[in-house]
Amino acid sequence: STQESYTAHNGLAATVRLVPTIRSVVSKGGFVMEDTASGRVAFSIERPERLSRGHMLLKFFLGWIYAGIPHGIILWFYGIVTFVIYFIAAASILFTGKYPRRLFDIVVGYHRWSARLSAYLSLMTDRYPPFSASHDPSHPVLVYVEYPESLSRGHMLLKFFLGWIYAGIPHGILLLLYGIAVYVVWFISFWVILFTGSYPEGMFRFVEAYSRWNLRLNIYLGLMSDQYPPFSGRS
Repeated sequence: STQESYTAHNGLAATVRLVPTIRSVVSKGGFVMEDTASGRVAFSIERPERLSRGHMLLKFFLGWIYAGIPHGIILWFYGIVTFVIYFIAAASILFTGKYPRRLFDIVVGYHRWSARLSAYLSLMTDRYPPFSASHDPSHPVLVYVEYPESLSRGHMLLKFFLGWIYAGIPHGILLLLYGIAVYVVWFISFWVILFTGSYPEGMFRFVEAYSRWNLRLNIYLGLMSDQYPPFSGRS
């Protein structure tokens, strides 16, 4: 049976619990989001066939005011909560081998909320992000993270003390370069949407993959998975 849970992405990025018995998560319309075997994280942004030019201009020039500021303030406090949870979870995993389920869901929610805001401000959807971390299957941004029934204590200690070296640095360097390319694509997409009313699918998937890669890294370094993130944003 399917189980939903919460998990988190950066300015762009995603989270929910995946179905342990199903190898992939399928969103509405039959779109396969991601195989759970490849990181136990699923992230998808439904590409709209058309986007409002007027709405796009509103987001481009004023989005940071009416969306970035109110959501950003809440996410800042939410982020403090997830920071505290990180240390509580580390202690729990060390002594029990488990990440407390309720705390896991809270962190997933943070990533989901962040991903929805990022997608909106990145011109990928016209749907204003809700002030909520709850899973909504009708929302174009879907984030899922499989809840692990158990986690390795040794692996947790390795991630806690050295994760920034063997995962944060190599992935961070590549994501920095990827992020520069994403910024260029975002700027180009602005003009394409302005003249055509559509976000080119290739560019859309390129930005989506960047967010997926970020989310996988955050989930791993956040002690929510023992599966090392791939050097790829592919689903």
